[in-house]
Amino acid sequence: MQSDRLSRKAPLAISYLFVPGNRPERFSKACEAGPDAIILDLEDAVHPDSKAVARAAIQTWQESTPNVACERYIRLNSVSSTLFSQDLGWLSDLRHPERCNGIFLPKAECPEALTPVVERLLAWQPQLTIVAIIETAKGLQHVESIAAIPGLARLAFGSLDFSLDINCSQVPEAFLFARNRIVLASRTADLPSPIDGVTPAISDLAVVARDSHYARSLGFGAKLCIHPGQLTTVQRAFLPDSRQLAWADRVMRAVATGSHAVQVDGEMVDLPLIEHAQRLLDVARQYAPAVRADAC
Repeated sequence: MQSDRLSRKAPLAISYLFVPGNRPERFSKACEAGPDAIILDLEDAVHPDSKAVARAAIQTWQESTPNVACERYIRLNSVSSTLFSQDLGWLSDLRHPERCNGIFLPKAECPEALTPVVERLLAWQPQLTIVAIIETAKGLQHVESIAAIPGLARLAFGSLDFSLDINCSQVPEAFLFARNRIVLASRTADLPSPIDGVTPAISDLAVVARDSHYARSLGFGAKLCIHPGQLTTVQRAFLPDSRQLAWADRVMRAVATGSHAVQVDGEMVDLPLIEHAQRLLDVARQYAPAVRADAC
């Protein structure tokens, strides 16, 4: 049932752009910047005194804007916070729930607490894509159980909050265990590849590209963004480039005779690499014309 719901939403989003919920003048501009999805934020980007203003702004925009060029998500406050029940009550009053494509649940930690929340959200909007953000040690400790919650659609990694929670540096080696475990939990629960956390660098696109390629190499399939300038770099990093597609095409032409062990570019290619080549070509077709020949 879950896989059927996901298949209707293909292709999956790669770039998710955060927009503070109390900045309505940015909502439509964010959509026009070219993300796969925007996340209207009620949590960290909004001061506690501005939560009500943010809810009202999101509600007004949702009800007055029937069509946009990307998916629309809302990040609620954490389930354990006193603000969460207010968020749920506000959601239930929203008209046009179908205009909300998904919900991000931050600081996901307790599967027993999350399960009824997911059920309630799907009762409100049955086609909702619900993403749980793993950003604490406790959340990571229960990530396999969280990933297995019926109706949950995807996992994300909140690296900045995770570093704060365990008091580690924001360097790749400090996050490697967490990232690996989130990827494996997603795979064992038959969820799509997870979403990597934000890169704080806004203007240094070389850092954004490095972080994106690294996350992709570990098995992530998407990334959270905090500035429109990051979007193209992120999208390119998570899609096959022209060299990969050319290699995949050579592999598939080499195996056209029916052999599962062939030589391509002086290297032996067997079934796992053949299937990888086919996957690259499938992704290119799925996201066309987003796959660009100049992707690096």
